[in-house]
Amino acid sequence: MDRTTVVIITLAVYKLALIGIGFWASRRTADEEDFFLGGRGLGPVVAAISYSSSASSAWTLLGLSGAAYVLGLRVVWLALGSISGMLVAWYWIGPRLMRHSREKQQITLTDFLAEDAGGGVRSGIVIATSVIVIFTFAFYVAAQFQGAGNTFSSTFELGMTESILLGALIIMVYTLLGGFWAASVTDTLQGLLMALTAVLLPAAALIEVGGISGFIEGLRAVSTPDQLSWSGGAAGLVAAGVVLGSISIGFGTYGQPHLLVRFMALRDERALRQARLITIVWYLLVFLGMCFLGLVGHVLHQGLANPEPVFFVLTESLFTPVFGAILLAAVLSAIMSTADSQLLVAASAIAHDLGFGQGHPEKKLFYSRLAIVMLVVFAVLVALYLPERIFSRVLFAWIALGSAFGPT
Repeated sequence: MDRTTVVIITLAVYKLALIGIGFWASRRTADEEDFFLGGRGLGPVVAAISYSSSASSAWTLLGLSGAAYVLGLRVVWLALGSISGMLVAWYWIGPRLMRHSREKQQITLTDFLAEDAGGGVRSGIVIATSVIVIFTFAFYVAAQFQGAGNTFSSTFELGMTESILLGALIIMVYTLLGGFWAASVTDTLQGLLMALTAVLLPAAALIEVGGISGFIEGLRAVSTPDQLSWSGGAAGLVAAGVVLGSISIGFGTYGQPHLLVRFMALRDERALRQARLITIVWYLLVFLGMCFLGLVGHVLHQGLANPEPVFFVLTESLFTPVFGAILLAAVLSAIMSTADSQLLVAASAIAHDLGFGQGHPEKKLFYSRLAIVMLVVFAVLVALYLPERIFSRVLFAWIALGSAFGPT
């Protein structure tokens, strides 16, 4: 079989598994709390891996490795910034948010932020928060749809419109079926696949380049002095600015609703402590693995005009079509694991916070699912008719959410 056939079969099996998880999760979804928080029963493995994969998206597998290819050693500060943001979230924000939201029976971040306000002030907070979440996530999800569309398009030679619609349809189906449970379990499967990729691909590349010594010698041979500097060749205060500026990417972590809801959904304190350790291991494997992948990719494949596909270039050169198809599925996993969580949070802002369909309490789940369909349609239209680079859209959404909710 040729590579395209293997990729099609692998992805078909994988996507059918995701939809099967959606059907399984739909049997565990009886009310609004189940749909948006999984009944507050998230165990440590699902909480940790689903949080991690939702936080990462394709920018970690493609963007970070591409940045390492171009920037050299100083890319490590970007990885450490993301890791530090995760540590603050899990050790400082998570325990307090879990206990408080459970005690007050809060379902969304808006419930938490508007808790102490009354009357018109509360209404203002609810409306402002909901508008920010819905508007920002529409562009965030559109970026994920574009990423899925690019992958389908380049792999199967489909048109971009058909590719975006296909990716959006798959994500929408399993999210609609099982809500938070489906998103969390599928995110866990996808996160494990991403972690496996972050170990296998760098390991194979290291063997190909001749081990540690071969990597060090090769990197010195092909890199500029700036690429071999931990500060990009800067010194003094400028060097400090380079380091602090790169680490500051972690600040946005504190204001991402699709990550914070994982703390609100945790089962208990014991699950929190266990999940924290699992998350740390996952982050170290994936973020540092992708940094190394970009560096060793620079040694093995010099002169790439576009560095972001270094992930795919190494996959094709180091693995058979079957393994290559699995790793391609990992990229799609990174995209989808972010999009489903974002859809749920945006839908909760419409259905729960703004009270869409509140005149029919017996149909809360129906209106929650209808909100997801509306968001998918809007995000697809944005992806198709408001062209923009994926990186720009993700950067806008990350900064907007981090600035709006992180300080508070």
